[in-house]
Amino acid sequence: MDNGLRDKILAQPAVILEDQDVMRALIEANDQALGSNIVDLRGVAMKRLEAQLGRLEDTHRSVIAAAYENLAGTNQVHRAVLALMEPTDFDDFLKVLQEDVANILRVDCVRIVFETRKVDDDSAQELADLSDAIMIAIPDFVDLYLSQGNLPHATLATRRLPRGAEQVYGSYARDLQSEACIKLDVGAGHLPAMLCLASQDPDHFGPQQGTDLLTFFAGVFERLMQRWLAQ
Repeated sequence: MDNGLRDKILAQPAVILEDQDVMRALIEANDQALGSNIVDLRGVAMKRLEAQLGRLEDTHRSVIAAAYENLAGTNQVHRAVLALMEPTDFDDFLKVLQEDVANILRVDCVRIVFETRKVDDDSAQELADLSDAIMIAIPDFVDLYLSQGNLPHATLATRRLPRGAEQVYGSYARDLQSEACIKLDVGAGHLPAMLCLASQDPDHFGPQQGTDLLTFFAGVFERLMQRWLAQ
């Protein structure tokens, strides 16, 4: 060994210990020197510890990434809620929902489905004429669409776009790939309603994603709708 290199190692041995590649090479050289008939238990243990450390580091990175993603999602929903609370009239509320909130939540289409026993009634038509974000449906449509014929009826769904989606999104359905739908209670005297958020990204909404933030957003939206419809 070169004397200069030897002196550096003796002066700073910790440098060697902190370098994983160098330590691995030294251990392998030691194993070769011991021969095939001798098992170096310390070397085996170190390899196992190294593998465990690698797994722990991967887990640590995953946890940090999930925490950042959750924080970003929380901030996103809070911004959307604040935007919904700004309008002073219902027309502006619908406009903010379609434009500002849709952009904040990164969705491509927003729909509010209102059930009514009189689809052709003048009041129902007036509501539908306010915005193309509003869709009028017959009773039980919300449960049937959310559950897609399954029992028990769901109150929230995050999924790929299902059959019959054109009934909610019209011609936009051909470009949409995933959706989040939440059943709403819009107050006494009203049949159920449904908020639908849809995206062209097939992975934007899915059955495996958490729904806490979506449930919170829907709860705020539900209360705002009750207030507007009561006026």
